[in-house]
Amino acid sequence: MFFKIFLYFALIIYCSAYKCQVTDPVWSKTYTVQGTILIPYAELVEPFCAWYDGVSKASRIDYYGGMVKTYQLAKENDYGVSIKIAPITTEEQLNSITCLQVNGTGENPITPQNVLPDLRGFTCVGEEIIDGIKTEKLQFKQEFGNKINKYTMWLRYKKNSDGGFTPIPVRYEMKGFNSLLGSHYDHYYLNYDYFDNSDIASEVFEVANNMTCVGFPGPGDKHIYTFNPMREFMLPHYEGHVDFEFDKFKSKHNRQYETKLEHEKRKEIFRQNLRFIHSKNRAQLGYSLGVNHLADHTELELKALRGKQYTSGYNGGNPFPYSELDIKKALVTILPDQLDWRLFGAVTPVKDQSICGSCWSFGTVGAIEGAYFLKNGGNLVRLSQQALIDCSWGYGNNGCDGGEDFRAYQWMLKHGGIPTEEEYGPYLGQDGYCHANNVSLVAKITGFVNVTTNNQDALRLAIAKHGPISVAIDASHKTFSFYSNGLYYEPKCKNGPDELDHAVLAVGYGVMNGQLYWLVKNSWSTYWGNDGYILMSAKNNNCGVMTDPTYVTM
Repeated sequence: MFFKIFLYFALIIYCSAYKCQVTDPVWSKTYTVQGTILIPYAELVEPFCAWYDGVSKASRIDYYGGMVKTYQLAKENDYGVSIKIAPITTEEQLNSITCLQVNGTGENPITPQNVLPDLRGFTCVGEEIIDGIKTEKLQFKQEFGNKINKYTMWLRYKKNSDGGFTPIPVRYEMKGFNSLLGSHYDHYYLNYDYFDNSDIASEVFEVANNMTCVGFPGPGDKHIYTFNPMREFMLPHYEGHVDFEFDKFKSKHNRQYETKLEHEKRKEIFRQNLRFIHSKNRAQLGYSLGVNHLADHTELELKALRGKQYTSGYNGGNPFPYSELDIKKALVTILPDQLDWRLFGAVTPVKDQSICGSCWSFGTVGAIEGAYFLKNGGNLVRLSQQALIDCSWGYGNNGCDGGEDFRAYQWMLKHGGIPTEEEYGPYLGQDGYCHANNVSLVAKITGFVNVTTNNQDALRLAIAKHGPISVAIDASHKTFSFYSNGLYYEPKCKNGPDELDHAVLAVGYGVMNGQLYWLVKNSWSTYWGNDGYILMSAKNNNCGVMTDPTYVTM
């Protein structure tokens, strides 16, 4: 104990006695930097390369190895211009390199963007070894409202020929504490791997001669996340763009938080999700993410939407009745290159399962509705998810706390069908009283079939001959939560039977850019995805679409 006390006071004495090498360090007016932004709360690691020229009042920041380039040119036009060059994919063009431009205004002029914080107000607090480099440590604390932000800069110095010193950045960190929340609300840091304060060639800030920039609507301060994402990480502190986006979100989705505490909590969740969405879009993954109704949800709340359970062993289904030879013949004779059962009227509108882990009931009912459509001459009948939520507990399902499709099939086999939504009543988004005995049942099934696992052609044949198919997937990644459009492929996705946590409906398939995809209907409302749908890559059985597909027989 004595030793710890001695060490504590010795540290205080050392820090107070430490003399900074430079009293008020000032960054070079011109520099080139390479580094990485790390945001733990948003689970992001994003590389960048930046050029800053304070003399010519120009800056450029590239993200993900130049996948997206941003320019801040203060001397262009009357109030400067902000430019973004990025690959854009439309129905007609794939990854077309496009130049987008926002013009500054008198109220919001464009200025060059630093990637090094303004060090005015920072105090030198000692030395520290960072990644094997001896650095000086500077800190600055800023308070506003309920928030206390602590900024730390680690730097070293290079001696100049005139005897002066040039500061070289090593690491910059921000930790934000919200006294209302009683916890840290933000944390990010930038690691600087390369620094050079030599003059920068003017060509660095020039857009290619053969490229015409297209105007982007709205003032520049409303496009921080897309045109200048670095701004929010640098001092002086700025978060007007967060307020703007959060107000838009609350208005669109009718969010009214009961307390100031809840409002602050949801805003900070939204902030991190917004960063995640735009960072992943800059990475050009082949699909886009978007701000949807889930953007203020915690990880736990998102997990609650994924209610697919797992039971090992045989589920009681029949084997896929087509041999490998049958499948090969079908590929040549009857299987279309692409198929969308929505076009034939076999799919009911997308619903919102709400705050209920009932995804399993939607995948199940979708498969039954499709089979019933084929059975009764193309007449689509809306069947009741709520009946399965309320009534199939005896077969191992747990209502809003999760379930499995085969257990719902077993309940139907015993009871002789399922109620229509019109007779049973609307979906409630919660567990309810079972009253299936008081209504008539339709869509009687004779059994269910397990499609051959991890077989693209088998699943295509099943969809083509038997309609929409109930499938389980790994939906645990935030890229899935905020998917908007494009061909979804998530390298981190799992596909083992015990690694799938969400049940959905495969309503078709097709080919995009040479890649086979599954057209999948989700149950998170039309605000999610592309009007409630997603194109999921079939490559490597990504996310497990081909692991446990089932359909019913009638």
